[in-house]
Amino acid sequence: MARPMKIDFVSDVSCPWCVIGLRGLEEALRRADDVVDARITFQPFELNPDMVPEGEDIADHLARKYGSSIEQLEANREAIRARAAELGFTMAGGRSRIYNTFDAHRLLHWAEAEGRQAALKHALFEAYFTDGKDPSDHDVLVAAAEKAGLDGTSARAVLATGRYAEEVRQAEQLWRSRGISAVPAVIIDDRYLISGGQPPEAFEQALRRIAAEAA
Repeated sequence: MARPMKIDFVSDVSCPWCVIGLRGLEEALRRADDVVDARITFQPFELNPDMVPEGEDIADHLARKYGSSIEQLEANREAIRARAAELGFTMAGGRSRIYNTFDAHRLLHWAEAEGRQAALKHALFEAYFTDGKDPSDHDVLVAAAEKAGLDGTSARAVLATGRYAEEVRQAEQLWRSRGISAVPAVIIDDRYLISGGQPPEAFEQALRRIAAEAA
């Protein structure tokens, strides 16, 4: 019999390895559905909480933050695109800016209560990584919400106010206080941590091991 399992997926919508990690985790859950019955809750993490409203050129940002050269940046991009493609996700090559994602996290918090959080997470990833759109733009966020099956008028009302801002900040602080400093981070049953954009095989192995320990 499949074992109920709580999974918290801590991530940012502008993190490419979070796309890869989520795709890998979801594939692993499909493969391990004979032993695992999991519910994923998406938890907020901002890679760049102080990002200016207009965003920043991604090459300039990565060079400043990590000391990456243009050549390193392009090599990393190509490796990420290849990994994503293996998992059925298209990352556009023309993405050139990185943006503030706080409002996207507010919308995801609302979407959880509406039962459409996973669908919105996927729509946001596609908007940014596949379509090259700005995830801080409210029109982009509303369109993603509608694509996820949510009411656009309600989504815009959430974005027009500071609704869920405090909840998102508290959640971010909670996960940082628990030692999460990089994403994606997958926390299972508040006990087990799997870090990084792991392949499906690694996630499946971990899921089966955890399920067996609790049997």
